[in-house]
Amino acid sequence: MATVPLCASSAIPSAPAMSPQEHDGKFRNVVPREAPGLAKTLAIAWRVLTQKPDTTVPREPIPVHALSAARLEQAPDASLFRLGHSTLLLKLGGELWLTDPVFSERASPVQWLGPKRFHPPPIGIDELPPIKGVILSHDHYDHLDEAAIMKLAPKVGVFVTPLGVGDRLIAWGVDPAKVRQLDWWQETTVQGVRLVATPAQHFSGRGLFDGDRTLWASWVIVADNLRLFFSGDTGYHADFKTIGERFGPFDVTLLETGAYDVQWPDVHMQPEQTLQAHRDLKGRWLMPVHNGTFDLAMHGWAEPFDRIDALAVAGGIALATPAMGERMSLRQPQAGGRWWRESQTAVATDRQRTARAPV
Repeated sequence: MATVPLCASSAIPSAPAMSPQEHDGKFRNVVPREAPGLAKTLAIAWRVLTQKPDTTVPREPIPVHALSAARLEQAPDASLFRLGHSTLLLKLGGELWLTDPVFSERASPVQWLGPKRFHPPPIGIDELPPIKGVILSHDHYDHLDEAAIMKLAPKVGVFVTPLGVGDRLIAWGVDPAKVRQLDWWQETTVQGVRLVATPAQHFSGRGLFDGDRTLWASWVIVADNLRLFFSGDTGYHADFKTIGERFGPFDVTLLETGAYDVQWPDVHMQPEQTLQAHRDLKGRWLMPVHNGTFDLAMHGWAEPFDRIDALAVAGGIALATPAMGERMSLRQPQAGGRWWRESQTAVATDRQRTARAPV
């Protein structure tokens, strides 16, 4: 298994010719994904425009536990704080790490249009202490936020990315000495934290003409005998079992459970597949991510939580569902409350009481 050195500067992302994932200048999945085609793309767009239910957004603000630099510094090691969507703040070896940091109001190339946040980040970038490393899974807007990257860059020690994604960062102005780019099954170590880029079933691109010019990946994270798996975005694939056999069992799997649809089964998992991936990985605790922050699909905003919760109960799987900003121990996770139900139910109950109150 190769260890990748600090990458060299490149102005335009391009698929390295030596990568087994590259073909004709583009990256590809182990199992080719179905090309949507113009007709299917237009049909999906029409469905989104004309049939989207009002349940895709919460009725009222969702609960957020505010964080501060002092609280992060006082938090014990092996802590996790969920900041929203797939943005996780990890405390490993006494240092802070971020996954897929998105802090902007919208997951979009412009801030006047596109999916808008349901909640503010529990802590702003200005308030964050120094960050040892940022782990990026791919370059889609709900995972790679240029404004956040540039604001974070002065306080980040290293950015660890799949091939080509680091080139984007460098083109934006990030110091090349801070960027490490990995192919699938390659690894690097940063101050005792081992990071292995592993396969995912997805795609990439931020515009009309750069599709699949950068690689996408999941990540194995090993620190102080703690084993974590971060899926990034992915459809279900056979390499979950390979990853479980080579690097498992995992203490916690951080698996995408949201923004799915029957019309794109090979790039996002249904909750039943998330549960199977967790089993393939030999996970102890499952924490669903990629939900609760943006409206990116046709399902109700709480549906991913409800479905994975029911499946976990039926399957005897330990499920961790911390609210935004709530601390979770990675060594002894807590199940957490069903905050996505409780907050909306409490609001509805308060309204009913107000309506019944005498005038």
